[in-house]
Amino acid sequence: MNQSMIDIHMQVMWNRLISVVEEQAQTLIRTAFSTSVREAGDLSAGVFDLEGRMLAQAVTGTPGHVNAMAESVAHFIRDIGPDNIFEGDVYITNDPWKGTGHLHDITVVTPSFHHGKLVGYFASTPHVVDVGGRGFGPDAREVYEEGLFIPIMKFFERGDLNRTLIHIVRNNVRENDKVVGDFHALAACNETGHRRLIDMLTEFNLEDLSMIGGFILKHSREATLERLRNLPHGSWSYSLDLDGYDEPVHLAAKLTIGPEGVLVDFDGTSGMSKFGINVPLVYAKAYACYGIKCVVAPEIPNNAASLAPFDVAAPEGCILNAKRPAPVAVRHVLGHFVPDLVLGALHQALPGQVPAEGASALWNLHMSVRPVADQIGGKGAEILMFNSGGSGARTALDGLNATAFPSGVHTMPIEATENVGPVIIWRKELREGSGGAGAHRGGLGQMIEIEAAEGYSFRFSAMFDRLNHPARGRDGGLDGAPGGVALDDGTALKGKGLQFVPEGRRLVLSLPGGGGYGTPADRPADAVAHDVKHGYITEEQAALYGKAGGKA
Repeated sequence: MNQSMIDIHMQVMWNRLISVVEEQAQTLIRTAFSTSVREAGDLSAGVFDLEGRMLAQAVTGTPGHVNAMAESVAHFIRDIGPDNIFEGDVYITNDPWKGTGHLHDITVVTPSFHHGKLVGYFASTPHVVDVGGRGFGPDAREVYEEGLFIPIMKFFERGDLNRTLIHIVRNNVRENDKVVGDFHALAACNETGHRRLIDMLTEFNLEDLSMIGGFILKHSREATLERLRNLPHGSWSYSLDLDGYDEPVHLAAKLTIGPEGVLVDFDGTSGMSKFGINVPLVYAKAYACYGIKCVVAPEIPNNAASLAPFDVAAPEGCILNAKRPAPVAVRHVLGHFVPDLVLGALHQALPGQVPAEGASALWNLHMSVRPVADQIGGKGAEILMFNSGGSGARTALDGLNATAFPSGVHTMPIEATENVGPVIIWRKELREGSGGAGAHRGGLGQMIEIEAAEGYSFRFSAMFDRLNHPARGRDGGLDGAPGGVALDDGTALKGKGLQFVPEGRRLVLSLPGGGGYGTPADRPADAVAHDVKHGYITEEQAALYGKAGGKA
């Protein structure tokens, strides 16, 4: 077989491997109990070689989960021990420093055997609705308060369920059926990946993954290094100031590009917070690598080899390199700003190729809905909503409205949220005028209005940012609108922390918009007229584009 035929053969197997991990992810979506998985796609799935190197990831999933999971499988192999890995095993953890950054993410790893021989691993991670402790929010002072910590251990051994683990979990979480159900969904999705892999190996008459794995890793690394050699080489810096919890947080990055790799150094970043907004380095690295790949090598498959040239450094104990036992429950808020941080530095190296800043962090809302004192027989619920502000304007296109960049999770349908517990979503619509003006407008945020059903009130954990530090425009573009949190009577609420909404009152969320790109006067008049007509901007905001309403 000549080289071209070998390459075609390998490409066919590569496409098949992608279908294997995508079916793995879809199994998790179909069988999961938590709406964050079923409706929002807050998960990851992938296949790994014998050394724990990620060969392929499912298209479905979030960069934070995927890229952090890419490092976690090696921890499983070391902690379980090569001599203790058996057919029928399933392993589990939610260790923030060996998994994906906080206790609410459960990572499950399953060894895959073919003809009695270990050939690789499948791994998957979702966000579960509850892990006990204080609940999902930033108020804890130590990781011990944030919920049940599961070290790397066996969920199944040789096919036998670890009933002791399940008994402990059931007695330490609020939504035990959902959480235990998600555990089993994770095992099922990995099993689906394993079965499809065995079908593939049998069909192609392969004994293991070494041949296709070697091909994937070799070509991915070569393609990534080729891109790096063609980039400007040097160092560039950028910084972001964000709301934080009780005081502002400063994120700083120095990006160094060379022919063999890219290093992001977070020196100059604020120290750890007393509250749960700290970020383990594995999660900061996951999103730093994602930010770089979005611009440098977006079409190169995401695997261990294409990620290998990208690395991070951070002072120990800074807020992007939090050490145990720091509280980390809401690590996603600052973690989601790391791509904006990296992209700001990349913009200086590659002008005209990087979008403006966006809302970035999800506006997650965790509600604990409870019957009021005189309500007899009412049942409470734990409800998690994922909401998104606007993304930054792109170099040739407007920003995306209500779109979760960089996480990529879906906004949940209100019907799914209302089905989970006694809440009513009275309003969920685009927020007029929230996108920053520019030649290309920033994406719009949302207006969301929520009330507990009659006879109920709720507490919610706010995990919001950009109330005081809106998304900045680029190259003359204006800033996006800041966010806001209030009751419907105008009472202002905090952007982070546990708060109360009494019966009969509504929570009003004004999600931030993305920054604009380019000078507003350069926006075409028909684009401005389109925005006014569709309610994206007001007549008064149209004046920002010039007396003529924009460039003809």
